[in-house]
Amino acid sequence: MTSIIDDWASKILRGDVRSVSRAISAIENHSTESEDLLKQLFPHTGQAYLTGITGAPGTGKSTLVDRLASYHRKHDERVGVVAVDPTSPYSGGAILGDRIRMQGHASDTGIFIRSMATRGFLGGLSRSTAEVALLLDAAGKKQILIETVGVGQDEIDIVRLADCVLVVMVPGLGDDIQNMKAGLMEIADIFVLNKADREGSERLEEQLHAMLSLVMPRDGWHPPVIRTVATENRGIEELAVTIAKFRQHFESSGKREKKHLEHWKNRLIEMIESRLLESVLGGKAGEARLQELAAAVAARKLDPFSAVSELLSKSGFGAKV
Repeated sequence: MTSIIDDWASKILRGDVRSVSRAISAIENHSTESEDLLKQLFPHTGQAYLTGITGAPGTGKSTLVDRLASYHRKHDERVGVVAVDPTSPYSGGAILGDRIRMQGHASDTGIFIRSMATRGFLGGLSRSTAEVALLLDAAGKKQILIETVGVGQDEIDIVRLADCVLVVMVPGLGDDIQNMKAGLMEIADIFVLNKADREGSERLEEQLHAMLSLVMPRDGWHPPVIRTVATENRGIEELAVTIAKFRQHFESSGKREKKHLEHWKNRLIEMIESRLLESVLGGKAGEARLQELAAAVAARKLDPFSAVSELLSKSGFGAKV
């Protein structure tokens, strides 16, 4: 098995598309070999820059990602795109709307695009997104664009993963002021006013600037508002330049390293939680007992605290943890 993993990792480090695709599938399916593979690849990561693109549905995130990817390719940068799509209620896979919009890159070996299903995971990302980003990093992608599913205020996990977060807004989606009160407003490093040729774009931009004037800058950075019309490739270069300025600002101030430290602290906690949950509930017997205890609690025959204590005790963690 070790030689197989070594060979697989070697192909990924060379950027082999089939090996990368196979590895992403293994990560999404939580196969045992994916962990050994990522262990091999991890020392080769840390070079990519992750840009998160989030916002409400209909703001044109996919087209914006497509245009940013084209910009980076013109500057001879290898690009990875992770487009987190809603989960199909029938197949459980991703609804590939993003891949349809990015077909123009199909013949470009310098760009890798993958759609991933949320599989019911809240926060706008798939549970496997961070591992896939690591994989693309190891495969030599210097720019990784992560597009969240587009469900609204819950999409805040991207701020923990990405180096730079773009919040995309468009005029005419209803109550602009109410939208700006959402949690998305607090995570933006750069605001993108897309479809800026629409009526009401000037008013929305004024409202954005007015609200931003009331917010203290984070570490000396004032989130700018960049106007784009992604369908016509307008404003994309200005946006890319602004992302580069943000990168320079935070790398020179040492804030990027601090953010990475916080990310890995949270990630390690998540991994511990996942391992513990698997240990407690792993296997059919654990799942069956969980179902029985849940039924007993629902029927008020057992209190939830005693149920948890029993599960932990049988897993070797003692009555209390």
